[in-house]
Amino acid sequence: MGHPGMMGTMGHPGMTGTVPPPVTSGSPMTQTGAVIQAPPSQQFEQSYVENILRLNLGKTGTFYMTYENNTQWNAKIFTGVIEAAGRDHIIISERSTGKRIILLTINLDFITFDEPLTYQYPGVIGNPPTTR
Repeated sequence: MGHPGMMGTMGHPGMTGTVPPPVTSGSPMTQTGAVIQAPPSQQFEQSYVENILRLNLGKTGTFYMTYENNTQWNAKIFTGVIEAAGRDHIIISERSTGKRIILLTINLDFITFDEPLTYQYPGVIGNPPTTR
């Protein structure tokens, strides 16, 4: 049981506590733990490679992968059409064979494309204009 004047924790009989409010990912907080809500126009999501790949489904890419401690090959290159992308994997298909390949993003070094990419930076509506 709690002592008078002390705040307890949730789930223990006789102790008080509060449920913290829902927080938008990346919201700033004060030192006391209060959430500073930014207007919706200023809330940004983080950019992840799977989101970029999802915006470019159907495009052909060359995927450079590294496999540590592999006795047959340490690095491998795959070329294929992006069919799907998840947090930890990419599914491509080889046009020449029709074979589908699941690549684990943990092994991904980089990807090259021979065509422009669709890319939406977090917090920006549409593709930002290029300055080149």
